[in-house]
Amino acid sequence: MTPRLEDLSRASWFKSTHSDNGGTCVEVTADFPGVVPVRDSKDPAGPALLFPSDSWRSFVASVQAGEFGTI
Repeated sequence: MTPRLEDLSRASWFKSTHSDNGGTCVEVTADFPGVVPVRDSKDPAGPALLFPSDSWRSFVASVQAGEFGTI
């Protein structure tokens, strides 16, 4: 089930402790079973992208494995 926009306003957003890179950060929330909302930390009132939880876990695992290289 996809959360409604008003539900996102009550979300507990967080960003990685590794996100000290000059403001190019995203925030996520784990408040919604089955979906992971992601937003730009510089625009908290802006839109959020919603990813299925299993897709988000796969993405994070790929990043941790270095599959996308480094910047």
